[in-house]
Amino acid sequence: MKRGLIVGTIVGVALLAAAGILSAAGAFASPAGYAQTSAGAAGTPASYGSEYNGIWVSGQGSVSVTPDVAMLTLGVEVEARTVEQATSLSAVAMEKVVSSLRANGVADKDIETQRYSISPITKWTDDDYIVTGYRVSNMVTATIRDIDATVTIIDDAARAGGDYTRVNGIYFTVDDPSQFYSEARAEAVADATAKAQQLAQLSGVQLGAPFYISESGGYYPVYWDYPGVRYGEADVTTTPISPGETEITLSVQMAFAIQ
Repeated sequence: MKRGLIVGTIVGVALLAAAGILSAAGAFASPAGYAQTSAGAAGTPASYGSEYNGIWVSGQGSVSVTPDVAMLTLGVEVEARTVEQATSLSAVAMEKVVSSLRANGVADKDIETQRYSISPITKWTDDDYIVTGYRVSNMVTATIRDIDATVTIIDDAARAGGDYTRVNGIYFTVDDPSQFYSEARAEAVADATAKAQQLAQLSGVQLGAPFYISESGGYYPVYWDYPGVRYGEADVTTTPISPGETEITLSVQMAFAIQ
């Protein structure tokens, strides 16, 4: 049995060597006419003799932009002994908040309900939980297109809702980021191409045309978090907010043939 296994192994190695798949050093070598170099392509297939042979690179492009839209999440939260009382107080306070948004130029189409909930407030007694009241939360997302009015809109809404006002957060974005995506994409492709050209030069091969392109990444807005801010608990006069700048970033992975 051992002799047969040894003979079979010798024959298999001989066949591989005859086919040119094994080099003299005993390592796998690519078929004639192929070369492979990879850079920045984790998980890139490296199957010799397949369509994946070539120079694999990644590139990145980013564009700094100034936000022109603010997305504000705010509303009211009311606690009362009965559901009827809580919902009634919530409705009145929310109407004041929404009226304030409208008065400051926020269109109805830009005011969208995000969450509305009614939940019991419980208290632990000696042997059980008892319901002591109810909590009503009504939150909306307001799209502020006049970004310079953001501070005024927040402060006025807070005063309108009084002690019931809650601001959950705000982030700044770009209304139409398509032109910036185009700029970032061009920069990413140029970055990847330059890397491929350098790798080809260092490897002593001629760079061919790209045969694979993949895009990833995206736009991440500037986010300001105001978890559970209760404006009735402090004398809030002016809310310090600045949109600053944000970046639109794209990454590409490209593969170039080797001539």
